[in-house]
Amino acid sequence: MRTFVFLPPLARGSGGLAVLKALVRTLHAAGREVYAVLREGLADADFPCLSWEQALPAPQDLWLVPEGWPNALAPGLHAGARCVVWVQNHGMLFSSLPEGLGWDRLPAHFLAISAPVARFIKDVLGQDAPILRPAVDGAVFFPEAVPASAPQGVREVRIAWMPRKNKALGQQIQAALAHRLRQTPALRGRVVWEPVHGLDQQGVAQALRRSQIFLATGFPEGCPLPPLEAMASGCLVTGFAGHGGWDYLRQAWDGLPGPWFESHPDAPGNALIAPDGDVLAATLALEQALRWHAEGDARLAPALAAARTTAARYAPHVFAHTAEALWTRAAAGEVFC
Repeated sequence: MRTFVFLPPLARGSGGLAVLKALVRTLHAAGREVYAVLREGLADADFPCLSWEQALPAPQDLWLVPEGWPNALAPGLHAGARCVVWVQNHGMLFSSLPEGLGWDRLPAHFLAISAPVARFIKDVLGQDAPILRPAVDGAVFFPEAVPASAPQGVREVRIAWMPRKNKALGQQIQAALAHRLRQTPALRGRVVWEPVHGLDQQGVAQALRRSQIFLATGFPEGCPLPPLEAMASGCLVTGFAGHGGWDYLRQAWDGLPGPWFESHPDAPGNALIAPDGDVLAATLALEQALRWHAEGDARLAPALAAARTTAARYAPHVFAHTAEALWTRAAAGEVFC
């Protein structure tokens, strides 16, 4: 059984593309015959690659594409191969389908990036999808030796955020927080915003490491990596879960609701999460996170410890073990068939 993984021709890198490449590297390192399929050349790739024209699957092979590229299923469908759609963002699952065509009319199997996405696939499409979660590299994303907390008397609390994730909404939250803080002398002037934009992986890691809070503004999300990277870097995460973030986010503040679709009452809280798109709730959660840091609140240390434990569960060796086990089952005809 060979595996062909289609890499979309994106103008710039993305987390989803990086996860696809990680799968190719992992399967190749495990000794499996796997190829990245490219529409355009990829200079200095450290994994096996084939051009679109060179990729010739057979019926026993796996042909895998991300959810936003259904047209890329064509070679696999034409060859009668086992076609797999890796759903990394359920919000894009239907956006690129040709008019009048539904997933129920295509002989495709599904792989989910998280438990919330797997539930979405099950409830909407009626298929059970195995889960392969992304990885966070702890050798890159790690906290400062001395936690970047801001006990009482320290002036600044640095808040990282990613402008590419719903920028206008993020700016609304910033403006709302600024107005609230002008009414709170003890917190006024404490906030320093850290935009995380246009940086390579090391640059992102450094920005997160020098921050105390991460504001997540992305939604919908399948299994958002930036909040996980922030957790690994020692940040208290607040903002939006994007639905898929509930794979690992657990509420640390009683003033906020959890997800409607599942409950983890015994899981230690690791973040302060507002309902997606709710600017006021996100502002209040962010202000609470700011207070925890500025005032040395007793709830801060357990939340940060739980966050680091959470991020460790998404380590590269976990991704590799899960992928290898899943492909062993696929080769035995237990999944994707």
